[in-house]
Amino acid sequence: MESKRQAKFGRQVQKDLSEIFLREGKALFGTQFISVSQVRVTPDLSYVKAYLTFLNEKDPQRMLNLVKLHNKELRTMLASRIRNEVRKIPEIEFFYDDTMEYVEKMDKLFAELKAKEQPKQEGDEQPNNE
Repeated sequence: MESKRQAKFGRQVQKDLSEIFLREGKALFGTQFISVSQVRVTPDLSYVKAYLTFLNEKDPQRMLNLVKLHNKELRTMLASRIRNEVRKIPEIEFFYDDTMEYVEKMDKLFAELKAKEQPKQEGDEQPNNE
């Protein structure tokens, strides 16, 4: 369980990274929309795991590799924003958050199950010949 300090710092890093991707990310990533869905912080605030989602991206792994390639630049941009709040700028590791893909997959499966159930229920209603 995260402490209040970790949670507060995590929210701040998430907000700052989101702004960096929104405003300054265009120079690095083009028109790609990158969202920071979640941030996890170690208790000593020295390491951050940032989970990213890429909207309308056919190859999210390629985009993740591009983000990782620019890790040093992103960390420098983050440092300029949080340098007065921490003693040491945290190391950042980026991960792809596939939660939305999982939700879409599950919705599709449930829709298929519902579609298969519908004809069976309609077919079960046979006239009573008594």
